[in-house]
Amino acid sequence: MIRVLPQSLFGRLALVLAGGLIVAQLLSAAINFAERDRVFLWASGMQPAQRIADIVKLLDSVAAQERRRIVAILDVPPRHVSLDRAPLPEHTAGPDGPHAAMFAAVLRAALGEDRPVRIARSGPPPGGSPDLARYPAMMDGPMSMMNGQMAMPGMHRMPSGGMFVTTQVRLLDGTWVTFDSHISRQSADLPQRLLVSLAVLLAGVLLLSFVAVRWITRPLAALATAADDLGRDIRRPALPETGPVEVRRAAHAFNSMQARLVRFIDDRTRILGAMSHDLKTPLTRMRLRAELLEDDELRSRFEKDLKEMEAMVAQTLEFMRGLGGSEAAQPVDVMALLESVQADQQEMGREVAVEGHTAKPYPANASLLRRCIANLLDNAALYGKRARVVVEDGSHSLIVRILDDGPGIAQDELERVFEPFYRLESSRSRETGGTGLGLTIARNIAQTHGGDIRLRNRPEGGLEAVLELPRNEAS
Repeated sequence: MIRVLPQSLFGRLALVLAGGLIVAQLLSAAINFAERDRVFLWASGMQPAQRIADIVKLLDSVAAQERRRIVAILDVPPRHVSLDRAPLPEHTAGPDGPHAAMFAAVLRAALGEDRPVRIARSGPPPGGSPDLARYPAMMDGPMSMMNGQMAMPGMHRMPSGGMFVTTQVRLLDGTWVTFDSHISRQSADLPQRLLVSLAVLLAGVLLLSFVAVRWITRPLAALATAADDLGRDIRRPALPETGPVEVRRAAHAFNSMQARLVRFIDDRTRILGAMSHDLKTPLTRMRLRAELLEDDELRSRFEKDLKEMEAMVAQTLEFMRGLGGSEAAQPVDVMALLESVQADQQEMGREVAVEGHTAKPYPANASLLRRCIANLLDNAALYGKRARVVVEDGSHSLIVRILDDGPGIAQDELERVFEPFYRLESSRSRETGGTGLGLTIARNIAQTHGGDIRLRNRPEGGLEAVLELPRNEAS
């Protein structure tokens, strides 16, 4: 399934803010455009109609001869005025288009409802001005307006964004005066400055929002990083308790938790160390007394039990103490470390093969990493007859696979064997010397280095232990 939403808190907050701002800007732009269109629509209809009404009133107030002289003066682009055109035929129908309706409404309001007015969509007037003559004639039918009724069928806008309208008004003495006008479509033009302003405003607010979200979420990222590092180094430096109140409280709580964990581990280690030291004396006395037994079989059993007790005490103390100590990570030649562990295993008569190579050293605690691999090899060699180590090195992780030819482990037991002191009685016994801590110690060491260990049964038989250690940019 494809993830649509961002997974990080920063990504989700940024998405919510960006989405809200974009929607708000779009609504603002829509409101501005609608208001601008309304204003321009009114202006584009009111201005030509008002001028026609003023001319009609002027012509009504002068004599016929004076009218022709005035018409000749007013007959200039972009309006053609004439007194000798035949009246348009009457036609009743609904108005077509907002500009035509606005133009007719304003003209009717200026001249009065009883003034005969006829309007038709037309092309440039005959013999019209050069400015208008470049538009093709477009006339489908007349529109008339008489006593408040008007019609303009088929009126449509010119390719240039406007329309030509022929308007005829009857003067008081019965003469028809004709106006050929061009109504502009300025309201359809995109307001570039408004768009640029909105875009700049949106970009600025988005930038500030992203900065603010990053500023807010950065302490959370630092807290998550610290929590992840805590598993590798319990004694890592404390978080700085700065920033907003909530962040300071979270940092303080984290630092307090870390301090309590350190005290708990130190106390537990001291207790177990003291117990281990105190147990050495009675164990030594018991060993000496076992040596005095005359029954060889009984003495052998006592010595076996004592060795098992000493091993359990030593490994338990090792488990509680180690795993991260104070030793700093150093570049480790993993192949050399594997060859050293291989030699140790072969000295004990175990069959171990090593394959693969590493591209570069791995930064780790060498002694702990050796213990981790040795525990896995012990497990494979003891219970799987022989072991084979396969090394795979990549840019993101270093993988060490340890394969054996043993009986494997039941599927529901693959995770339980990592629990302290957990043993599989069917495949392991006290005779092998195991205490149930080997895999637990190995996994804890892997997790201390930021990795993990997984077990899986091989299809061809046997068990595979996969030690995966992450590589960062520095390693």
